[in-house]
Amino acid sequence: MKNVLVVVDMQKDFIDGALGTKEAEAVVDKVAETIRSFEGDIVFTRDTHFENYLETQEGRNLPVVHCIKDTEGWQIDRKLAALCPNGMKIFDKVTFGSVALAEYLKADKELECVTLAGLCTDICVISNALLIKANMPEIRVRVLEACCAGVTPQSHKNALEAMKMCQIEIM
Repeated sequence: MKNVLVVVDMQKDFIDGALGTKEAEAVVDKVAETIRSFEGDIVFTRDTHFENYLETQEGRNLPVVHCIKDTEGWQIDRKLAALCPNGMKIFDKVTFGSVALAEYLKADKELECVTLAGLCTDICVISNALLIKANMPEIRVRVLEACCAGVTPQSHKNALEAMKMCQIEIM
């Protein structure tokens, strides 16, 4: 059985930077423990924007500059990156869900389970979980509730409930 852990957008700007929250800070150690104990491959997504962010549709709807490529806020959390001394497989994405990630996972014919952890439950975690489930309906998709945080505690809960309805396991 092949398992993949997808660590979604565990970047400085979402943890304690431009869009950071105390809930996001609280999950870093839990995500680190999950990475340490996970039996399978580990991949990361990284929210990636550019200097023209405020001119994009997302920037007009969320006018908070964040995750600008090659800035400190764009980087994967140092504690988590240190757990991958041989480097990390990272999917940079300019939108909430990564089509490239879903295609990468779909190409693995031995894959049986995808587990997701990260930020934000109600935006990028749910987007990636649904993309994966839509592309591979027979693959087991799980989300680790304690290793995710939403924009607000209520939107985190709402996203978990929505994913349950789409046959994504909430662990």
